Amino acid sequence: MTEKSRAVTDYYDGKIARERGLVTNFGKLLDPVADKVLITSAFIMMMKVPELMIPGWTIVVILAREFLVTGARALAAAEGEVIAANVSGKTKTVFQLVYVFTFLFFAMAFRFLDLFPRIWDYAPGGRESYVTVIGYMSLVAMVLVALYTVYSGIHFAQVNWKTLKLDNLS
Repeated sequence: MTEKSRAVTDYYDGKIARERGLVTNFGKLLDPVADKVLITSAFIMMMKVPELMIPGWTIVVILAREFLVTGARALAAAEGEVIAANVSGKTKTVFQLVYVFTFLFFAMAFRFLDLFPRIWDYAPGGRESYVTVIGYMSLVAMVLVALYTVYSGIHFAQVNWKTLKLDNLS
C-alpha cells in the first residue's frame, strides 16, 4: 500500500470508527504510532537515495519531535488526559507527506529514465543537470520540512504546557 493510499484509508478508517462508535484505546494508541513509523521509515529509506541530498540532521530532528510528542501524549494519557492533534501538527504531516510523494516520484523517474540512457542525450544539460536541480530542491524542501516540524513541536509544547504539568518541573 502506498503512503498516499495509507493516508486516505487512515482518514476514512477514523471517520467510520467515530461515526459507528468503534473507537478503542488500542486504536487510539496504534493509529498515531503506525503513522509515525510509516513517515519516519520513508524518510530514513529516502536518505539512501543520493540524488535527494537529505541531510541526516533533518531526519534526527523529525524523529526527535515525533518521539517527544508521542511520549508527551503517553504521559498525559497516564494521567487521564487526551491530547488531540492540533492544526500545526496536521500541517506538519501534510508537509512531510508532500515532500515524500514529490521527491520519491523524482527518484523513481530518474531510475526509470536510467533504464533508457539514450533519453538523457536529448535532455538539455544531460542527466547531471536535472539531478543537481532536483537534489538542491530536495535539500531546501527537506530543511523547510524539518524546521516546520520543530515549530510544530514547540507549538505542541506551548499549547499543552499545563496539561503536561510542565510548569512544575521541580
